[in-house]
Formats: sequence, C-alpha cells, structure tokens
Amino acid sequence: MNGATVKVYSKTKDGNKKLSANFKVREFACLDGTDTIFISDELVSILQKVRNHFGASVIINSAYRTEAHNKKVGGSANSQHKYGMAADIRINGVSPKTIATYINTLLPDSGGIGVYTSFCHVDVRAKKSRW
Repeated sequence: MNGATVKVYSKTKDGNKKLSANFKVREFACLDGTDTIFISDELVSILQKVRNHFGASVIINSAYRTEAHNKKVGGSANSQHKYGMAADIRINGVSPKTIATYINTLLPDSGGIGVYTSFCHVDVRAKKSRW
C-alpha cells in the first residue's frame, strides 16, 4: 500500500460525487477555493474504515492543499497534503490519540500518523512515519 492511485477532480463538476459511502469530493477540496482537487483512493478507503469503526462522522479539517495554501498554513515543504494523500481529521467525542491508535492498525508498516491537540493527521505515504 502506497497511496499511488491519486485521481484529479473538479470541485465545480465533481463536488457532489460520492467517493465512498460517506465521503464526497468537495470534502477534500483545498480551503483556498481552488477548483482542482487531488485525492488518493487509498486515503478515502482509510477514512471510510475510520468512519465505519467509530460509527460517527469524520470531519476533514484539511485534505488537498495547493503549494501556496500549504505554505500559508505552515505545512511541511514535502507535505503529503500537496499530493492528495493526506487529511487532518477529527471526530466529535473521540480523542485524536484514539483515532490515531485505530489508524495504526490499518497502516502498521506505512503511512504517516500525527497526533495533535484537536485533530489527527493521516497520510498514505509508502514509508512509516509517526509523530
């Protein structure tokens, strides 16, 4: 698993398209309003598994980011968000650490998982990274 299948969407044309049972294209859009959205199929699959496991809505704070927006928000220069392979998520009533612990069972040997105060970062990079 390495998140290699990334598809390109248009927020205008594809925004309401369902990617899985609970996720639509528009939820992955860059917060700067850009129409183009890159989304990894594997990332969608992981997020759907998280949704099913906790039985609660997964709120995507940030997914795809343009280079400019990533810089503006202080993202890493090689951020997986820029490639459509990362999402910062939260679930009301579930701690970011609890979410991260579950995602670790889905990506035991790969992917990036970061625990922050109010959200959990998940990405589908080939190498394992935790913070």
